[in-house]
Amino acid sequence: MSSSQPVELSDRDFDRFKTLFYDKLGIHLPDAKRTLVCTRLWKRLRATGLNCFNDYYKLITKEENAAELGIALELITTNETYFFREPKHFEFLENTVIASLKRDATLRIWSAACSSGEELYSIAMTLKNKIDNRWELLGSDINQSMLDKAHQAIYVDERTDKMPEEYRHLYCRKGIQQFEGCIRIEPALRSRVKLQRIELHQPLPEIGEFDVIFLRNVMIYFNNEIRKRVVDSIMSHIKPNGYLFVGHSESLRGIHPALKQLAPAIYQVQAA
Repeated sequence: MSSSQPVELSDRDFDRFKTLFYDKLGIHLPDAKRTLVCTRLWKRLRATGLNCFNDYYKLITKEENAAELGIALELITTNETYFFREPKHFEFLENTVIASLKRDATLRIWSAACSSGEELYSIAMTLKNKIDNRWELLGSDINQSMLDKAHQAIYVDERTDKMPEEYRHLYCRKGIQQFEGCIRIEPALRSRVKLQRIELHQPLPEIGEFDVIFLRNVMIYFNNEIRKRVVDSIMSHIKPNGYLFVGHSESLRGIHPALKQLAPAIYQVQAA
């Protein structure tokens, strides 16, 4: 294929991809996401030597091409992220959640859509700095390739702009040679986090209860039906009076009666 410009994504093909991604991931892609789908899948058309989206759809829906389907699914759900995104959440974590933690208690937190780990390690740095080792942290994502990146924990400097300089000094190692311009999370902190592949729209595994769950910038992918199902499932893993953080562009109003909004994108579970 010689053209470097994306071919047209027809209404029919877009509808077929929307149905496929909904069936596989539970995500709803509105018409506003059409350009995103076209741009991201176009990369795979070029990589596989195909000339149209119809042919690519036929390719990824064949059982023997499950690996290529996995690549397509990851392209659609991958977002850019960075350390200490939405800093008000980390202020609340430090000033309210950690400040009220009992002296002998262990804080359990789940980063439920941790992507490549920037959110996860932002949480880990905050916990380590404030309560040393009295915490447990789970990071999960639907994309295994993102979890692999979180495990490697190597990030370009541009994603660390909002990281406190103290944390950079304590918890990051500066890259050299081929890793110049990058940092890597230091081994002791990496060893404290657990990574697990979890599909939020499916029944959740046995992971216990948490004091805080970060569910940020993932609900935007779901329609109301799936959003309610995910929240209902998540709620069974939040302790009474625990907290749920979502993205600032997301709202859980009317989704669950036990959730009380305390601040923008911060909810608390009301004890029965």
